[in-house]
Amino acid sequence: MSEETDRSKRGKAILDSLHPDAFAAVQDAMADIAPDFADYIRDFAFGDIYGRDGLALRDRQITTIAALAAIGNAAPQLKVHIKAGLRVGLTRQEIVEILMQMAVYAGFPAAINGLAVAKEAFAELDEVPPAP
Repeated sequence: MSEETDRSKRGKAILDSLHPDAFAAVQDAMADIAPDFADYIRDFAFGDIYGRDGLALRDRQITTIAALAAIGNAAPQLKVHIKAGLRVGLTRQEIVEILMQMAVYAGFPAAINGLAVAKEAFAELDEVPPAP
């Protein structure tokens, strides 16, 4: 997409607040095979869907974390959304509870795998950057 539309501006603003580095990573990963795919994610998923009225970003992250854990094959995306959930006010304990809830509706394997991803995400956030 060459022109920046309202939906792409809205999507960019939401992405920047949730996942400051994730959009660039998707752009880089898809550049040689589907260069406009990241634009679709920005414009549709974040500009159109996340940008709707009706749910706060915090609530949207709760549903996204639950859905990604339930489908069970999206660990990288789940990790990104766990970190985004923390950025919009979820606590680590709330994220753990969301993932434990998945045992009831998506099965214990989905909950176990989701909790393992959360553990990795929390550990990455706890890493202390090297001293200059």
